[in-house]
Amino acid sequence: MRRFAALLLAPALALVGCSNDHSSGKPRPDGWHRPLAAPSVPVHAKPLPAVVRTDTVLPSVSGPFGSRATISLPKSAPSGKFVVAPQTPGRGRSAHAGDVAIVRYTAKVWRTGKELPGSYDKGSRPQVFAVGRGATLPALDQAVQGQRAGSRLLVVAPPAAAYGTTGSARLGVTGKDTIVYAVDVLNVIASHALVTGDQKPVPGDLPQVRMNDSDGTASVAVPDKAAPKGLVARNLVDGTGPVVRDGQTLVVQHSSAAWDGSRGEDEADLFLSSRAEGGPLSVVIGRGNVIAGWDQALAGRRVGSRVLAVIPAGLAYGAHPPKGLTPGSSVVSVLDILAAV
Repeated sequence: MRRFAALLLAPALALVGCSNDHSSGKPRPDGWHRPLAAPSVPVHAKPLPAVVRTDTVLPSVSGPFGSRATISLPKSAPSGKFVVAPQTPGRGRSAHAGDVAIVRYTAKVWRTGKELPGSYDKGSRPQVFAVGRGATLPALDQAVQGQRAGSRLLVVAPPAAAYGTTGSARLGVTGKDTIVYAVDVLNVIASHALVTGDQKPVPGDLPQVRMNDSDGTASVAVPDKAAPKGLVARNLVDGTGPVVRDGQTLVVQHSSAAWDGSRGEDEADLFLSSRAEGGPLSVVIGRGNVIAGWDQALAGRRVGSRVLAVIPAGLAYGAHPPKGLTPGSSVVSVLDILAAV
């Protein structure tokens, strides 16, 4: 997990639900939420085999893009090569390191033919991950690099690219098993992506925000006064996409500054910035996986919105802030909602 993602994780445990007016909320108990069926294991220390585009014997994939694929396995044993073979060409953006990929997949164990949990299963959602960051299995992370949105890929992943030499007892995968994936690249969000649209003015007693065209970060001017006691969240840009719901995974660009250490400054120092860390952040919203102020401020907004959130310490980091913030600091976040799945 990237450094700033870890800093935004909710501090243990007053998790706050969304209110209709986005202005206040009472703590409610909740559990950690893991909405995706996608495999997620630590990156293996063992070097990955080079990706090749074909092999002498390959499984076959049938079915239309955007639906569960049928994977037919050959009777012969796998060669051990890491194969990424495009089946359906895409016409969207190519995925590169730092971009965010949104994919669905079907998977089978070559040796047994067992179908593994996939993101086309009932109740599952697409897998969302930062490309080239080791955030998911190499079978997915490496496979999408250089591929366009709209592509369907056949991926033959030897153990080093899948579950490693330990396998997964829970899934019935041994440390010698090759896994076959059919991966649909639904969308690729550029590392530098920002929402578009005219930015609305805000009252003078709130932070003033200007986006820097050169690097995509926000310049935040903080008023020379005490921060509001409650959460203040309002759109700077009105999105026209779907409404964000609790439990969805959002892809956001953000810039965050401390109010208390920046009072009266025309350009506050940013203690967190997704652009500085290499690309957008993907977070599950409304389940306490991020600071409560984000959960409240983002739920109910529309995709394509830019949101200014002034977050009191009790909905941010409280008495245990990350390095660079003083205890009890209010936080100013500028958030671009790029996608919700």
